[in-house]
Amino acid sequence: MTYTNMIFAAEKLRVPIILFWTMAACGFMGFYQAKDLLDKGFIPLKDESYLTNGYLDTEVDWIPGMEGIRLKDLPQFILPTKPDDPMFKYHLESAQAAHKVSHIIIHTFEELETSLVKHMRSVFPCVYTVGPLQLLLNQMTENQTKNSYFDGYSLWKEEPECVQWLQSKEPNSVVYVNFGSLAVMSLQNLQEFGWGLVNSNHYFLWIIRNDLVKGEPVVLPQELKEAMNKKGFIASWCSQEEVLNHPSVGRFLTHGGWGSIIESLSAGVPMICWPYSGDQRTNCRQMCKEWEVGMEIGRNVKRDEVEKLIRGLMEGTVGERLKKKALDWKKMAEMATSSHGSSSLNTEKLANEITKLSKN
Repeated sequence: MTYTNMIFAAEKLRVPIILFWTMAACGFMGFYQAKDLLDKGFIPLKDESYLTNGYLDTEVDWIPGMEGIRLKDLPQFILPTKPDDPMFKYHLESAQAAHKVSHIIIHTFEELETSLVKHMRSVFPCVYTVGPLQLLLNQMTENQTKNSYFDGYSLWKEEPECVQWLQSKEPNSVVYVNFGSLAVMSLQNLQEFGWGLVNSNHYFLWIIRNDLVKGEPVVLPQELKEAMNKKGFIASWCSQEEVLNHPSVGRFLTHGGWGSIIESLSAGVPMICWPYSGDQRTNCRQMCKEWEVGMEIGRNVKRDEVEKLIRGLMEGTVGERLKKKALDWKKMAEMATSSHGSSSLNTEKLANEITKLSKN
């Protein structure tokens, strides 16, 4: 059942409903553009050639806080070549259904997306920013959690050896690599990432899920495995928040999922982004252009580009500037989740509103 069906059911039963978008405000607004793009004639694309002929470089200039964003930076699901595309229709309906609820929760913080949040509040009646959630959760005392079912937010078993390996490394000397829980790639791209990491000559901690390669097992050439073992540590999963906050970790190579980005911002770690799908393209654009904490890597992975970006981020003046900016966002995230910060106050307001709704 999609949440649009849940909204319909709640309306029928006269049950109050609050919509929680686990993405950033920019991610939500990316999907929300589907109707405007359709009304203004930007979509559907005339044919599949428009995916590669430069048309997707067209700028979308009407979103406050996302000025200069291009069609190619928006989720691919809202750029159909046919008006009856089922994925497009689903995402169009999902985004527009937000108008049917009285309260919307966004996993971001006011200081990060000020203009976008302000714009959202001009469109929707009640918008609450409550991020970074992990910083709020970390403030819960043992007494608050001992009787709850909360046991962290990891999908798979974490390997503590990751942190043990990091303990032996110098501060800011390690590149952390993780493409999330769903992204997949070709074996060729995996090998190009591997050689790029090796050739950068920096230490790296790489999370390689068993299903990371699409349609086939993860089998690396012996030569690459031996080269990776000299400077790298490979695991299938780890405690990402703990790893990102470890002093040895200096940079993060990510797929651009919002959970990963907001955790990296909270830890003050700049990023290289290889967006896979959905809101990740929008997240990556904002990360590079608006928040100035990252660089984007091309879709077709080349080892030379991987090496160049890692060296630039770890060694160059650009990397130093992005690190400083990331640390600034870390401070603002901590302020937002402090006792009188914007996210803490919004969470308190939301709790009070839920209490009121439950009494009606």
